[in-house]
Amino acid sequence: MAAADAPQTLSEFRTAFAEGAKEVTGNSTLNTIFDRFLNTAMADFEQEHWPWQERRAVILTKTPYTTGTVAVSNGGTAVTGTSTAWATADAFGQNNARDLDKITIGSVRDVYVISGTPTALALTLASRFTGSNVSAGTYAVFQDEYSLEADFDGFVDAPRFFDEARTITLIGPQEIYRKFARNATRRKPAFAGLIQLGPGATVAGRPRVLLAPAPDAAYTIPYRYWSRNRAVSTTGTQAQNLTATGDEPIMPVKYRSGIVWRALELWFATRQKNPGLAADFKGRYIEVLARARQDTGKGQDRMRLVPAIAGYASRARFPYSRGGRGSDGGTEWDQLLDRTGD
Repeated sequence: MAAADAPQTLSEFRTAFAEGAKEVTGNSTLNTIFDRFLNTAMADFEQEHWPWQERRAVILTKTPYTTGTVAVSNGGTAVTGTSTAWATADAFGQNNARDLDKITIGSVRDVYVISGTPTALALTLASRFTGSNVSAGTYAVFQDEYSLEADFDGFVDAPRFFDEARTITLIGPQEIYRKFARNATRRKPAFAGLIQLGPGATVAGRPRVLLAPAPDAAYTIPYRYWSRNRAVSTTGTQAQNLTATGDEPIMPVKYRSGIVWRALELWFATRQKNPGLAADFKGRYIEVLARARQDTGKGQDRMRLVPAIAGYASRARFPYSRGGRGSDGGTEWDQLLDRTGD
């Protein structure tokens, strides 16, 4: 299958797959099966993260809100504000206090999570306040966890940096929790960690980035990420799978035959139990994969460890030719000593 003949829409992929599998076309039951193999093959191809999967997004950090005073009782969760405006939006359209924002009260460094939607003068803590009763106390509402894009599938610059400017070092979730157990200090962020919240209304993951120290002002932080979306509809809507007949893979047309070859490899290996044909289609798939790697330069920017063995090899071949250790020339000839001047 030449690049010019490569299928473009899901309808064409089904036809190409049916021809390779020696099955009839236009059968709705078979099409459902074909779609499963084609989408699995597309996911396999896209596992390596290609340039066409790269996206750009921006995080706008939240300025801590400290206006007014608060009152809260020991063991309580209700926080009452005086001269606060927690339900009012700031200059960037974000309410001054929101669900899952964090708050410190008084001089205590304990950090509490806000639960639910605050009103202008009242908010609720997710856990009980363990400090002494507070009346007309100072406080700070801030945010250190930020949602990532819905199609997020990893950072482009991982495992080194989070932001495009490469000023925020990306570290693992366990390390960032060890370094910033409370994260109560607020400064310009220097570290970031990818964390996963538990499922919400659906089973879909909820990836977030934890910034540390917590932002002390509004910062615009552009970052690049890999998208998990692999297909696009006729209206331009991106999705993970091909579903409608007019849907197309996002990958360039010249590599799309690889989806068919990989799907047929899986078909003959798992459904038809024909290892010979499976191996044939696997070879075709690997050829397309190799061409894509070469065209995009994948792997050329990876760090390599090159040991400096030239000097060692020379000394190993002629251990007594230049200084180093050798016989002292005395009667105890088997005693090894450093030569003078070494």
